Amino acid sequence: MIKPTVIFAGTPEFALKSLAALVESGVVPVAVLTQPDRPAGRGKRMTASPVKEFATQQGIAVMQPLTLRDETVVAELVALQPDFIIVAAYGLILPQEVLDIPLHGCLNVHASLLPRWRGAAPIQAAILSGDASTGISLMAMTAGLDSGPVYCSASITIEENETAGELHERLAALGGSLLVESLDALTAGRMSASDQDEEQVTNAGKIQKQDARLDWALSADDLQRRVRAYNPEPGAFFFLNDAATGGVRGHDNLRVKCWVARAVADIQAPPGTVAECSSDVLLIACGNGGLQLESVQLPGKRRIKAQELVAQIDLRGKRLPA
Repeated sequence: MIKPTVIFAGTPEFALKSLAALVESGVVPVAVLTQPDRPAGRGKRMTASPVKEFATQQGIAVMQPLTLRDETVVAELVALQPDFIIVAAYGLILPQEVLDIPLHGCLNVHASLLPRWRGAAPIQAAILSGDASTGISLMAMTAGLDSGPVYCSASITIEENETAGELHERLAALGGSLLVESLDALTAGRMSASDQDEEQVTNAGKIQKQDARLDWALSADDLQRRVRAYNPEPGAFFFLNDAATGGVRGHDNLRVKCWVARAVADIQAPPGTVAECSSDVLLIACGNGGLQLESVQLPGKRRIKAQELVAQIDLRGKRLPA
């Protein structure tokens, strides 16, 4: 079968998996759209996106427009005469004049089982809500946010202690494989799309850093899901204030990240109370149950076991701020 002419639009690691799968299958995009280079790391050096780095290595033309509403950019895309524009975590809105360019339309690789979890953070939202499963949807793009009809989907089970980073890796690989498996049928017109059920829509908004703060008034199960959902970004956190640290110089108002924790039932103490603090266990009472901290990180330091934190700061009998 004749390979379709494809423009690929994507930026982070999630998108890279789909691009690499396309190239491996023999469908090499005529161009790649990706976000402009951004400052990154402690030195704030200008850094190319993972998609740009891969495309450059493969000799694929790279376009990095600030907007897709630029008439010159639109004209360049039209001149490429694509059958598809395939989008995966690109980061720019495609205006209608761009959506209308490809012969077979624009196709989005989305990390949820639409219509559940439209929006910017579907992986985190699925974990936060305690969903048993999630997946990938291949969607025909429309002007609305993730609202287009869905061609096909593939689901996976969310593991009990799986972090967003781990789930991200599995979904990225699934997205690449589903895309490649479906492309022949899509090109030949053998696959039809079904409208989403608007009554089943849920939204996953963009994550703010403050969302990752651990509120001890919540249940231990809720907090454990937060720890998983915000690992690796932005990292769930809590504070050790002056009362919690006993006024030790340099230890007041410490913002501590929590990377691994587990929920424990039947803890009877006010939320935020350090219910157990020993060489083996650091357990914080919650609104319902307790959260046993297992891996934490002090500002500017490496990740450590919670027991190492206990050895550095005496938290026995303390109460952490809400």
